[in-house]
Amino acid sequence: MAYKITEECIACGQCAAECPVEAITEAGDIYVIDSGLCTECGACADVCPVDACMLDET
Repeated sequence: MAYKITEECIACGQCAAECPVEAITEAGDIYVIDSGLCTECGACADVCPVDACMLDET
């Protein structure tokens, strides 16, 4: 399971700066995670100020 960024994202960019595999990119008003690159490390969730990064359990 990869992480995903929910619509609560405020586009602050902290998650993208922390991602060790550069799986996070800006997409309009929010950031998105490439599930094929995500290593499930949780670095994005650790720094997100609005808890918008979470495991995608779908």
